[in-house]
Amino acid sequence: MTVLAAVQRELADETARLLATAASLTDADVRAPSLLPGWTRGHVLAHLARNADSHVNLLTWARTGVRTPQYPSQEDREAGIEAGAARPAAEHVVDLRDSAARLDRAVRTLPEEAWRSPVGGLRPPYHPAWYCLVRRLREVGVHHVDLNAGYGPADWPETFVSRELKSCLLMWPYERSTISGARFVSAAGEPLDEWSGLGDGPVVEGAPADVLAWLTGRSSGDGVRVVPGGEPVPPPPPWLTGTAPADLPATPPEDY
Repeated sequence: MTVLAAVQRELADETARLLATAASLTDADVRAPSLLPGWTRGHVLAHLARNADSHVNLLTWARTGVRTPQYPSQEDREAGIEAGAARPAAEHVVDLRDSAARLDRAVRTLPEEAWRSPVGGLRPPYHPAWYCLVRRLREVGVHHVDLNAGYGPADWPETFVSRELKSCLLMWPYERSTISGARFVSAAGEPLDEWSGLGDGPVVEGAPADVLAWLTGRSSGDGVRVVPGGEPVPPPPPWLTGTAPADLPATPPEDY
């Protein structure tokens, strides 16, 4: 299986998990707060549906060569979320399912050469169209956690965690870093990998999913500790993985 096909399969699997969670929610559940300040679960679901359509726009751009913005503007993006947030749970499920199906169709019908085409979101840099799959997978995986409905960072697949940690490293905010290094360990405490030279601050250690949850603001540092110990875990650096690393290759690397 090619890297592109593998990421497509991951996206399909994660979307199915998200839809299962959405289908379990009642109208009251949808109106309840999510883990995102100021957003209900309905806001998260509406965002995920409109985000799927926004990626259809980017793949249309890649297919036609005609610039098709992901969103017309930040204001339009926010308006679309607000417009759909208060709907009943059943309507959210239909919208989420239908928008995911539209994106799946766009993915399956995109010509092979178009995956190399440069496209861009609301923030730079431009990136090859294949990275849309990674961006969408990130949205689904992270915002599924934000629903606070039984799916947490411990449920993230290992491949997702590995890829997102790599994205964090590729876009590391050295000038605003709060740590100098990160060590990743298994559940048994065995060393797995290590980042160094990240800037100023202590070295932190934890399981990959726990560190990713902390870096993305999806935990306050549960499972993360400062080494050799004794200091409190600092606030995480600003999370920059909502965009794309600079200078991505035209085709996904084999280790993606």
